[in-house]
Amino acid sequence: MKAEILSIGTELLMGELTDTNGSWIATQLPPLGIQLQWVSIIGDDLDKLTEAFTRGLDRSDVIFTTGGLGPTQDDLTREAVAAALGETPTVQQEVVDNLERYFAGRGIAMPAHNIKQAHLIPSAQFVRNRNGTAPGWWAERDGKIIVCMPGPPGEMQPIWHEEIAPRLRELVDEEVTITRNIKTLGMSEAAIDEEISEFFGHENPYLGIYSKADGIHLRVIARAGDEETAREMIVPVEAAITERLGPYIWGYDSETPEEAAGQALSERGLTLATMESASGGFLANSITDVPGSTGYFKGGVVATTKELLAASGVPSATLRQYSLASAATALAMANAVRETMGADYGIAITGVIGPEPVDDQPVGQVYVAIAGMKQVRQLEFRTPPRRIVIKRRVANTALTELRKLIVEEHEG
Repeated sequence: MKAEILSIGTELLMGELTDTNGSWIATQLPPLGIQLQWVSIIGDDLDKLTEAFTRGLDRSDVIFTTGGLGPTQDDLTREAVAAALGETPTVQQEVVDNLERYFAGRGIAMPAHNIKQAHLIPSAQFVRNRNGTAPGWWAERDGKIIVCMPGPPGEMQPIWHEEIAPRLRELVDEEVTITRNIKTLGMSEAAIDEEISEFFGHENPYLGIYSKADGIHLRVIARAGDEETAREMIVPVEAAITERLGPYIWGYDSETPEEAAGQALSERGLTLATMESASGGFLANSITDVPGSTGYFKGGVVATTKELLAASGVPSATLRQYSLASAATALAMANAVRETMGADYGIAITGVIGPEPVDDQPVGQVYVAIAGMKQVRQLEFRTPPRRIVIKRRVANTALTELRKLIVEEHEG
């Protein structure tokens, strides 16, 4: 089954929003045996949208759309599907009643324009949206399917899991594709290639290597007639990678550094505190992006001057002797925040974020220290001299190294 994705909204073309829906849906399709062929971003223009649907129906078995299902005049997805199929939408009173109850529950009357969301064509069915006012559409005619979902990920993803994916599983009876993403940090791409070179160059299972902000990722892709067989094909490749690269592996699949570190802490009942200079709070923000992080994250300090560091418990003697951007200062920061907040682990980040060098050190020079329960880990490295790159790279590295240290101290 061939598919394409239409991400709809002029705000996407203007760069006001980034299309994360298209890439997310793309990750959901291989296990279902659906081959994605095209991804397009289209503005709120009825003629262009109708043309896109007409073209998609000609070349694809299923079209997935996100966006354009709101109540305003520029929400045109329903109208474009109707035009492409040559059908006339009519108001469904049951949906109007549901919308009125939704707004009544919020203590307000339903705006008249929301009636637009109750329109339906003969070839379509509504798809329930329990997180918003815009129901989706599942349109089916002449063996072709159009699935229309809301743009907000908080609405789209639940609809996918609860309504769309189960229906697709019943329809697709073809080869499935299973992937396993193994994430490493601490080895270069070339060094990894040398260690597992015999697994590259095969078609099925296929092994790809990718350089990311949080390290080097290895993606194993297997295709088979059923999911179980595809997963079995991955097992020996993953086992070999784990045996040879084990100490450098920090996570799998969609797992992030903050999730991996958080899991290592929460599983053992441990706590963490942070003190940041160069990263400006980016590390603490990443940690608190994980639901339930309050159970293990005691808090963070952002201090960009020696005076603030001293006020946060860093010894004045260290600050007088060493530069703000130094390994010694990073270590003193990690020890100070661990002690003052009563945490099991303390992470400190300092360095030169720019725009100018500091004490003859270049922009992108960073120092990380992790004060653990039994040992200390210190890192010194240089990143590309761009602020967001520095922040992201140093936070990812600090969290992956924290996870490794926790495992070493409690399982080594």
